Amino acid sequence: MQDFAAIDFETANEQPCSVCSVGIVVVRGGEVVDDFYSLIRPEPNYYKWFCQRVHGLGPEDTDCADIFPDVWRRVEPLIEGLPLVAHNSPFDEGCLKAVMRVYQMDWPDYRFYCTCRASRSVFGRSLPNHQLHTVSEACGFHLEHHHHALADAEACAKIALKLL
Repeated sequence: MQDFAAIDFETANEQPCSVCSVGIVVVRGGEVVDDFYSLIRPEPNYYKWFCQRVHGLGPEDTDCADIFPDVWRRVEPLIEGLPLVAHNSPFDEGCLKAVMRVYQMDWPDYRFYCTCRASRSVFGRSLPNHQLHTVSEACGFHLEHHHHALADAEACAKIALKLL
C-alpha cells in the first residue's frame, strides 16, 4: 500500500463520538506528503479523568476549538479517495462513524485498514504486545508523544509502510 491516510482520534470520555483531537498523515507513492492536526470541541462536551490521564487534553484545550463538522471540512480534501489506516482501526472507525451520526453527516464509505491486525499477522508472538509504541519500535520508528493524535498517526503511517 503506497497511497493512504493514517488517522488517529483521541476521545474526551467513554463515548466514541467525543473526539477531542484528530491527527492525519497522508502518504502518496510511499512518501509522507502532508499532515493535519486539530483539536475538536467534543460532543458530549465533558472529560473523564482516565481519558485526560492518557492524552493530557482537557476542557481548557478544546472549549474554544472548532466542532467536528468544521474540522472535517478541512480533512475531507486531504483524504479524498484514499483508504484510511489506523492502529486498532475498529476504535477510530467507530469514533468517526459515531461523531458523524451525532452531527447527521453522511458516511462516505471510507475503507479502513488496521495496522494492529497486520502486526499480529506479521509478528505473531515475537512481540510482547501489539500496542502502537511496541509495533512502531519493531518497525524502526521511535514514537515520541504517544497519545498525541498526530504523533500516533505518524507512527501508524510508518507501520503501514512496513507491513501493509
